[in-house]
Amino acid sequence: MTSPSPFGDPIEPSLESLVTSTLGTDVAVELADLFPLLVQDLSEVDWRMHQVLGSTYAQLTEAARYACSMGGKRVRPLLMAATYRALGATDTRTIHSLAAAFQLIHTAALVHDDVIDHAETRRGRPSMPRAFGAPLAIVGGDYLFVRAFELAAEYPKSVILRCGESCADLVEGEVLQESSRFDLSTGREHYFRVVERKTAAIIAAALASTAEIAEAPPQVRDALQAYGRELGIAFQIRDDLLDLYGDPDMLGKPLFADFREGNPTLIALEAYGRLDPRRMAEFEKIFQLRRKRTRHLLRLKELTDTTDAESAVTAEADQWAERAVRSLEPLPNTPWRRLLERMARGAAERRF
Repeated sequence: MTSPSPFGDPIEPSLESLVTSTLGTDVAVELADLFPLLVQDLSEVDWRMHQVLGSTYAQLTEAARYACSMGGKRVRPLLMAATYRALGATDTRTIHSLAAAFQLIHTAALVHDDVIDHAETRRGRPSMPRAFGAPLAIVGGDYLFVRAFELAAEYPKSVILRCGESCADLVEGEVLQESSRFDLSTGREHYFRVVERKTAAIIAAALASTAEIAEAPPQVRDALQAYGRELGIAFQIRDDLLDLYGDPDMLGKPLFADFREGNPTLIALEAYGRLDPRRMAEFEKIFQLRRKRTRHLLRLKELTDTTDAESAVTAEADQWAERAVRSLEPLPNTPWRRLLERMARGAAERRF
């Protein structure tokens, strides 16, 4: 069943179809009893976001709601709801505002990313800059950040500070990523610094905050923070792989964006490091081009395919997912914990 959303569109895709397509039918059957509760949780978080997006200026309201209508899988609110229930809660109303805040922070960051990357589409629809122009997209992203902190203000100071720190991490990650564009010499360590800040930190902060609100012991809070970080890293490694090997129709955007923008992702770094000197020089020369044509992108993909980089990076994503699963050991062994385990593995195996 798909729940209605105040933005006029359903939560997309439905939780059932999402889990079935990413984790497999067996998991969907095993955990089907949890879905109605979680779908309701996501619908209520959507509604809480809707309540704070109204502006005096209709165009800004429209832009903000447009951005949120492309929120996709709602991974962060879903993880927060599942975590809260895994810690013994039978009702998630206490964290709806916080889940909405973290979703708005994530959405705002995506809007700004689309401006920076000159993205034309997101999830099969025109990106915010394309639909509303870059100036309104920039201030629209700012507006989402402001509304996120309005929601976070309902919680203790420690939670608000954690939200703020995750936003600072996002900005630092963007600066680090910009500093390494078109440069394959930055290496793996730099890549993971970017990923930890741009992707993993916000998930870790969201789950640590959820644990704090649930009054979980410090060791459980630390475990959930580690789980969020490790899942986020697995998720981003897989995201980088999908940019090269995914289905553009399922992703809702063209492939090869990282090659085009000169982002030294893990798959690019591993492929580059596995090439012989002649092909390595060719790869680097093409990668450094500021304006790449389709033939350049296809050649980078062809050179990557001559190595075993895809399998090596896939294995690394799986390793991060398994670290995330092990981090959940302090939690009670319940269906909710098993859902969190499945979500960690799904982050490293997803196809969209």
